[in-house]
Amino acid sequence: MMYRCLWWVGVLVLIGGPVLEAADMPASKNGTAASVETIKGKDGAPMLLIPAGPFLMGSNDGLPNERPEHTVTLNAYYIDQYEVTAGRYQKFIESARRNLPPTWDDEAAQALGDLPAVGMSWTDAAAYCKWAGRRLPTEAEWEKAARGTDGRRYPWGHMQPFVDIANYNRGMWVSEAITLVPVNSGLEGMSVRHGLKEGGKSPYGLFHMAGNAAEWVADWYDREYYQKSVDKNPTGPSAGEKHVIRGGSWADLPIALRVTARFSADPDFEERTIGFRCAMDSGK
Repeated sequence: MMYRCLWWVGVLVLIGGPVLEAADMPASKNGTAASVETIKGKDGAPMLLIPAGPFLMGSNDGLPNERPEHTVTLNAYYIDQYEVTAGRYQKFIESARRNLPPTWDDEAAQALGDLPAVGMSWTDAAAYCKWAGRRLPTEAEWEKAARGTDGRRYPWGHMQPFVDIANYNRGMWVSEAITLVPVNSGLEGMSVRHGLKEGGKSPYGLFHMAGNAAEWVADWYDREYYQKSVDKNPTGPSAGEKHVIRGGSWADLPIALRVTARFSADPDFEERTIGFRCAMDSGK
């Protein structure tokens, strides 16, 4: 895809305060709690609490921009359980009087519902998160939420993707309804034959951290950043020309779905492969 960095060859504004709930899911092998605290903010999107602590970031077996593998410690934070949906993004467009993404038409905007919103620039994604009282996650926050603390290769573990685990390698774009899948899809009965009774969820219970829509994150991109990154709450370079994209999309091959894979694009770049989710400091 066009946005791939050629290194492949080379604030808290909640209406009426947070609503606390519990997202029930079994404990993971890396010690993730069986019940994860969630909140809902201005746009109604559920967010999961990622606990403070260290995790392994990057990969010595990956491409050069993923090296070296290093330990990063993060404060606790919340992150959207799902990719921002087209339905929620449509409400933002109407409320903030923003333009539709150029890949949308009026009919599609009304019909997409719980499919991931795609086609917006980094600038528009950041504006949505601000409108919703949140922010884009940092690259480190995104990776911990996708990977947990056991150094896995994909959100679900080390197993290569299958079509009943992730939405990827779909070839050419057909339409939103055919090419994308709902942000909360793919768990019941999914992947049982591969020993993954919880489907493609991450250790913390996030959906579609690999495939479906690739995701903008907050950081400026530097292919050598890991060689000089701070080890606590890194936020990326102070400036740059491109922003980081994570997670791989419906169009990508398995190599792009790895939790350590890093892409980049100009802040005003727009494509049907790219969406986003939001994050927020927890104050814990």
